[in-house]
Amino acid sequence: MDMQAAAERSDEILDSVLKEIRPELRWTHGPTTVGMCDVTRRRVVMTNISAERRGSLLGLVDRYWRKSGYRMTAINNDAKFPAIYARTQSGFEVSLRIGGKGQAFFQVDTPCVQESEVLDSTSQATAPLYEGMELIPRPNIHSDFWSAGASEEAGGRS
Repeated sequence: MDMQAAAERSDEILDSVLKEIRPELRWTHGPTTVGMCDVTRRRVVMTNISAERRGSLLGLVDRYWRKSGYRMTAINNDAKFPAIYARTQSGFEVSLRIGGKGQAFFQVDTPCVQESEVLDSTSQATAPLYEGMELIPRPNIHSDFWSAGASEEAGGRS
């Protein structure tokens, strides 16, 4: 497998977990980074996830990854910044981390593979792309379910 094939597999891993989440989370692409023999793909969730809903999201993703045959490698139960980490049977490292303002970050790190060019992801983002901006903003999309209990100042409505 070369880096492009590994990046495409990473996209499949990310697409599959995000399609499993209902109601849908709105997300945009985070930066793709390329190492000596590995690739990291990221998805940044733009839906505001309230503190009351973060455990639900982590539990849903944990169950899906286990059902998919992934092995959980670490669980961070921090009240403010929880995270889960797993490894696929083919050695891809996957994570879901909750950051500031309840922003969720999905990431896949590939195993070491054959060097090659890596193209941008062809997966269609469900939130605006922030091309040309230095930083992706904090979550700014309201969901009646995922944002329940969150203050209105934390994000806009959609």
